[in-house]
Amino acid sequence: MNHPAPNTAAAQTTAPQTSAPREAPVMRVGAVGWMRDNLFSSPFNTLMTFLSGWLLVLAVPALFEWAFFEAKMSASKGSECHDVAGACWAFIAEKHRLILFGTYPFDEQWRPLLSMVLLVGLLVASAWRRMWNIWLIPLWVVGLSAVAILMWGGILGLTYVENTLWGGLPLTLILATFGIALAFPFGVVLALGRRSKLPAIKSICVIYIELIRGVPLISLLFMSSVMLPLFLPEGLTIDKLLRALIAIIMFAAAYVAETVRGGLQAIPKGQYEGADSLGLTYWQQTRLIILPQALKIVIPPLVSVFIAMFKDTSLVVIIGIFDLTLAAKAALTDPAWQGFSIEAYVFISAIYFVFCYSMSKYSQSLERQLATGHRR
Repeated sequence: MNHPAPNTAAAQTTAPQTSAPREAPVMRVGAVGWMRDNLFSSPFNTLMTFLSGWLLVLAVPALFEWAFFEAKMSASKGSECHDVAGACWAFIAEKHRLILFGTYPFDEQWRPLLSMVLLVGLLVASAWRRMWNIWLIPLWVVGLSAVAILMWGGILGLTYVENTLWGGLPLTLILATFGIALAFPFGVVLALGRRSKLPAIKSICVIYIELIRGVPLISLLFMSSVMLPLFLPEGLTIDKLLRALIAIIMFAAAYVAETVRGGLQAIPKGQYEGADSLGLTYWQQTRLIILPQALKIVIPPLVSVFIAMFKDTSLVVIIGIFDLTLAAKAALTDPAWQGFSIEAYVFISAIYFVFCYSMSKYSQSLERQLATGHRR
């Protein structure tokens, strides 16, 4: 049987016409495109770019000259720095142990140093997504127990050190770490309670959140330090550090609760209906479907709350707790090294910046990893 030859002319005319890919416009990609979109996208942005550049030209050379070129790195006493036009980093070299560790016994300062390493290690391990499993809980229990043993001592041949002698950066990290670790689950429970259909639970959560958010942290610290002991039975006392930690946890939990509630309200109604259609109980749908999506949405504001809480730990100075800020003030009281407050506050500001910036960058990385459709 003879088959008709294909009509090659018709096949050629009906075949889709393809053309070689063209390069993107030069003004829209690369460094030029980034500058066009971010620095010169409008007349106002162009004006602000030139104004910012002018301010940087004025400030950056003077800053480098003060901090590096004309700075004094070593001196035996403060009077040797009074004639120096730049910074006196010799003050930091002389007082860094007092600033970092406060009044902790000098010969035992390796213990708070090791405690800081353990706390930072726990935070880094918790940030690693492969560690997000049940083993993270015993890791924290062991790590925090080791920190407590190192700081207090009294066992394993370690000298006992009262927490009234704790200070500096280890105390700031302890307050921030315990505050974040305990305020977060407490805040999640408050957020779920505020959206509860049970009137009693909802009312209690609403009253707590609005009451705590309506007062500054300083007032809570004063209440915990001055007023709380007046309501305790005679002979019963609560450690000052513990009272301050409780106040920080209560304050941060209220803000975490409102942040998480915003994420819960952003979940589409269809997610709840889908969970109900699968026959899941309230706690199953909350744990497996609703809460993971809500927390993913509110990662940026949650991290903002944590950063603010880390910085707010400096407020414990008003009740006499020797944190990093008070340790810097104590270093400035030495008559031989007075007049170098700028160097001291620049030093502790750099420490706060390192921790806060690390949290911010981690949150951005985590947000990119978990982005599954909520980004606008």
